[in-house]
Amino acid sequence: MTSISQLDNSRNGLSVFQHPLVSVIIGNYNYEQFVGDAIESVINQTYGNLEIIVIDDGSNDKSRDIINQYGSRIIPVFKQNGGQPSVYNTGFAVSRGEIICFLDSDDLFVRDKIAKIVEVFNYSQEIGWCFHSVQLIDINNQPLKWSVTEKYFTKECDFRNLIKAGKIPPSIPPSSALCFRRSLLENILPMPTSEIIKSTDYYLKFMALGLSKGVILQDELTLQKIHNNNAATLRTDREYLKGRKFIYTGIWIQDKFPEFRKFANKMVALGIAYHWIDGENNRENLQAIHNYLVSCSWLEKFKINFIAKYYYYKFRIFGKK
Repeated sequence: MTSISQLDNSRNGLSVFQHPLVSVIIGNYNYEQFVGDAIESVINQTYGNLEIIVIDDGSNDKSRDIINQYGSRIIPVFKQNGGQPSVYNTGFAVSRGEIICFLDSDDLFVRDKIAKIVEVFNYSQEIGWCFHSVQLIDINNQPLKWSVTEKYFTKECDFRNLIKAGKIPPSIPPSSALCFRRSLLENILPMPTSEIIKSTDYYLKFMALGLSKGVILQDELTLQKIHNNNAATLRTDREYLKGRKFIYTGIWIQDKFPEFRKFANKMVALGIAYHWIDGENNRENLQAIHNYLVSCSWLEKFKINFIAKYYYYKFRIFGKK
């Protein structure tokens, strides 16, 4: 297993003996069968200086009863259903930690995850984010052969120029493998929300890459559970929703970070490609695309259409989505 110690230890950074407060924000919606295990995986961390914030996003099962059983060991927040972006916003507003880690309530942290993440952020003050590999598991917590982070190597990364140029960075892991320095998230959150997008982390992680350098770890520090109700991972039956995520990510980026307009255009182009794959039948997507293109120059519209066609035929021919 590769660790941050393989990086250049001569860099000036924080002392490795510092123990900053880490906030773990667990987002839950109707996962009564999973949420207790997620909480336990954080309680049992080898690193001690942390707070556990559990945001229940309007569950109507027995989730809230399970969450309340943990008493003062966690900080529970019960809110109306607003979706994953609203969970990020609410959890960050409540948190006090200098390092923020997100965990979906159907996933688990390995026992030494937080200790390794703290080591990364102690390595250098310039590190604003740390993403890592995940191990996919089944409903019985048994490892699966598939991977969503199979090419990761431990290294320091800087994708800021790539994002500014409107190019897609290498595959970024799902939300339970995302960790941030608080000072970076203060520039990103609160993020926009929408009633028609309940689950997306694209805006959060892409803007983190656009605003700061970071570290990718090869270590599989999260166990991501694959089951019938996963919102995105390994699903191919929701192309219109995937398209919508890209479209709205582009809209939100353009509104808040106009300096990344090229990247916003790329997101919208990808969304259009998925919209075409779905058969162009979704009215919400059509309206969002129209609203975005109205603000574009003719040259931008031409480039967006060209990129959308490129990805559409690429997905059709190679099936790489």
